Amino acid sequence: MNGQLTNYQTTVSQVVNILGDEYTAANYLSKCIYSLGLGSNDYLNNYFMPQYYSTSRQYTPEQYADVLIQQYAQQIRTLYNYGARKVVLIGVGQIGCSPNELAQNSPDGTTCVERINYANRLFNDRLRSLVGELNNNFPDGRFIYINAYGIFQDLISSPSSYGFKVTNAGCCGVGRNNGQITCLPLQTPCQNRNEYLFWDAFHPGEAANVIIGRRSYSAQSSSDAYPIDIRRLAQL
Repeated sequence: MNGQLTNYQTTVSQVVNILGDEYTAANYLSKCIYSLGLGSNDYLNNYFMPQYYSTSRQYTPEQYADVLIQQYAQQIRTLYNYGARKVVLIGVGQIGCSPNELAQNSPDGTTCVERINYANRLFNDRLRSLVGELNNNFPDGRFIYINAYGIFQDLISSPSSYGFKVTNAGCCGVGRNNGQITCLPLQTPCQNRNEYLFWDAFHPGEAANVIIGRRSYSAQSSSDAYPIDIRRLAQL
């Protein structure tokens, strides 16, 4: 993320040069919508990989969420200082329901791993609170939180309502739940990918992402976005 911020700062300098002055550039950037999604890999590929990383021994789930949010808040402030005024912060999904975690940690291969989802909820709760703080501290900015966890819960709880038949296995992968090894080069995926919630061991498929994207843009439930959805943000 810090590397991306460095790249963004370089881009802002280029925008200033193109538009001629900082005032014009700031006005232009204030109309852009910035979408940020951070946190999933901090859990999936760090905290819940104790054989490789020590974070789960250093921090409780609550402490780890605090550390992540503190770093994230500083990065968001840097983005703001370089012109961002409309910022969408996407919460983490239910990592404990991914085929990879089901394959490794679910006895029946179907029941989601609650200790992982609990940690994800801690992060999301703090991120939502951060959005409130940012809106109070930067009145000329608009920050919104997208409840990807809650939207995903709807897909898992009522899959048939959304056209899904398989929620616990990847369309393409190897091993239990098609989740022990992710989709390999030249591997033949499932033929009915729109009926699978997950594309591979970790990532939702296109059909799921379309639903998540639509509900993020135009909330179908009051819990989908806070305090407003992306559609209303775009109108400001």
